Amino acid sequence: MRPTFGPGTWDQVDVPLLKGYLRARSAKTQGNREMALLSLIWNWARGEGYTTLVWPAAGMERSGWKNKEKPRRMRVRDEIWNAIRYEGDQVLHDCMDLASATGMRLTDCITVLMPRTDILHLEASKTGKEAEWDLSLSATLPDLLARRRALGADHLMLLSTPDGRPVNLKMLRYRWDTARERAAVKASLADDGQSVAAIRALFLRDGRKRAAQKSGSLEEASDLLQHDDKRLTERHYGAVRKLKPVA
Repeated sequence: MRPTFGPGTWDQVDVPLLKGYLRARSAKTQGNREMALLSLIWNWARGEGYTTLVWPAAGMERSGWKNKEKPRRMRVRDEIWNAIRYEGDQVLHDCMDLASATGMRLTDCITVLMPRTDILHLEASKTGKEAEWDLSLSATLPDLLARRRALGADHLMLLSTPDGRPVNLKMLRYRWDTARERAAVKASLADDGQSVAAIRALFLRDGRKRAAQKSGSLEEASDLLQHDDKRLTERHYGAVRKLKPVA
């Protein structure tokens, strides 16, 4: 940010300067995210009295001043997901199962509380929306819950390491990167270049995308991801309208 903003003052920041930053940013989508964060910081600063100026791009959401984004559309194929899962440990298995069964974001996976019954309750960290899942209806989550209860860890989170520590994003990132690379090497040794590319293109957060794609309908996927608009589910998570032939 320093080459663009330097020692600039509040009044020197305008839309052309912001657009110049976005043009110079190599990671275009990430640049948009950084602008969103900067606007939050700016408005916080207004509330604290550091500036009285309005965010320069306020009201320009529909003007197309940010970098154009193309949704990352891909199918999370079972064989690719399972190839990575096979190389992981139980901590990674549990997180992958939880994310792909419930559609939770990773931050929610590591902070959701262990339920006292079979009903898992979540207040989403990003939206504040509440949801419940009956774990007895899942093919994989009852085993996760049974292991967690047998562990008897002191912390309250559902996900746990075998030695009783709560799971954090750093732990998951290391485990995922390691398992994904091992799976990619195996696919490379099998001379399966297509699978290598698909494995390396997958992220742990795609468990949420996988949950949407495995849902029975677009409506079910939208409900699972707690979206108010089904178009968001369809556009960003690859959930498709499953239609029935009429003849």
